[in-house]
Amino acid sequence: MVLMTRVDCRLLHGQTAVSWTSGLGADCILIANDAVVDDNLRKTTMKLAKPAGTKLVIKNIEDSITALNSGVTDKYKLFIVVESIEDAAKLALAVKAVDKVNLGLVKTREGTKNISKSVNVLPEEETLIHKMADAGIEVEIRQVPNDKKIDAVRAL
Repeated sequence: MVLMTRVDCRLLHGQTAVSWTSGLGADCILIANDAVVDDNLRKTTMKLAKPAGTKLVIKNIEDSITALNSGVTDKYKLFIVVESIEDAAKLALAVKAVDKVNLGLVKTREGTKNISKSVNVLPEEETLIHKMADAGIEVEIRQVPNDKKIDAVRAL
């Protein structure tokens, strides 16, 4: 069961590993990212950051979509972490079980608009947020589980 998909440019770190995993009651974290799969240093760092007793799986986006749609992940209370809104949209629009996307940290880049204290979006990312929302996917902004949810579409 997919509990939530989080966009965080840092991927797995203390806030994600501890606050979100325990707050959601997740027993497995899926890092869906094309670059990390081939980066042994980042993979090692993430393995060290994961909470004890929590399974960590690192797959590229396409393999993540395939695994999620195959049912092989159904036995887990799954927390998915992606690096970008684009990756979140790819997953959410291809996997019916992904019905909640949390925007946690999206860095400032040239051409971005700030929509919360930690989320900055490009025009094409605004379009993707609308596309997910139109597909019935809840897109929210929160840094930690106890923060008040902000509807990402309204923040645009």
